[in-house]
Amino acid sequence: MPLSPEQQAEIDAQRATPRQTLRAVSDGMERHLYRALPVLDHGFVRVIDYMGDDAAIVQAARVSYGAGTKHVSNDEGLIRYLMRHWHSTPFEMCEIKLHVKLPVFVARQWIRHRTANVNEYSARYSILDREFYIPAPDALAAQSTVNNQGRGAVLQGEEAERVLAMLKSDAAQMYDHYEAMLSDEGQQGLARELARMNLPMNIYTQWYWKTDLHNLFHFLRLRADEHAQYEIRVYADAIAAAVADWVPLAWKAFSDYRVGGVTLSAAAVDCLKRRLAGEVVTQANSGMSAREWREFEGEWG
Repeated sequence: MPLSPEQQAEIDAQRATPRQTLRAVSDGMERHLYRALPVLDHGFVRVIDYMGDDAAIVQAARVSYGAGTKHVSNDEGLIRYLMRHWHSTPFEMCEIKLHVKLPVFVARQWIRHRTANVNEYSARYSILDREFYIPAPDALAAQSTVNNQGRGAVLQGEEAERVLAMLKSDAAQMYDHYEAMLSDEGQQGLARELARMNLPMNIYTQWYWKTDLHNLFHFLRLRADEHAQYEIRVYADAIAAAVADWVPLAWKAFSDYRVGGVTLSAAAVDCLKRRLAGEVVTQANSGMSAREWREFEGEWG
């Protein structure tokens, strides 16, 4: 189960005791606060805390003391201008703290985004639960034949059953040995900080992850992309749903300029101009490498 009874009781208690505040509040984010959104088979994402909203971005850009007499349309225009021209510090005025439960191998991808504060569940002090990520049948795919870091066709029939059986049996055996090494039945047992090294990469860990909106957008642009690994993409999608409610104006600008927009090299811009002028442009006279040309043709051919 994604949440333990203790965690669910804590969430229920937190949402049952609202408090008055003078701080900026996002009604959209308040609906998400503390609630756990299930991800994968045992994971979840939940918002623990946040700071700021769309108005905080605008306020920082104008260095003012309040909303003043500006209208929402002015705020939206300014936020879009900031996003369009790659301004970053106004978006850093908003922060979010998440509680995430995720498989260790996903955490090792995630931690590469170093612009955050992280505190992870410690297997030096505590014993990890017997919970492993086992892919659903439609997520069990072969190695791609064209992309060294991607997936190909979904495994079928006996091959899928064989792989699933190995994943389940290996995880169970390694956890059995983990427990046995910790056993104190007449023996001292191995230290937790050493016994954990025998656990599989698909075991679940948990952490608190705090970052600002600028760096969160960078995370989402990479990890919510359709080419990202499925197991981290579903976490990014869950976070994105909360962010869209938290800062709707900033999210719309981000969706337009970062997610839906296209970045072109100087050579690509030159090629488009020449094509619009009626010139025949090929890879030989484009100034692009073969790979750049393939990508350009795939987008604009």
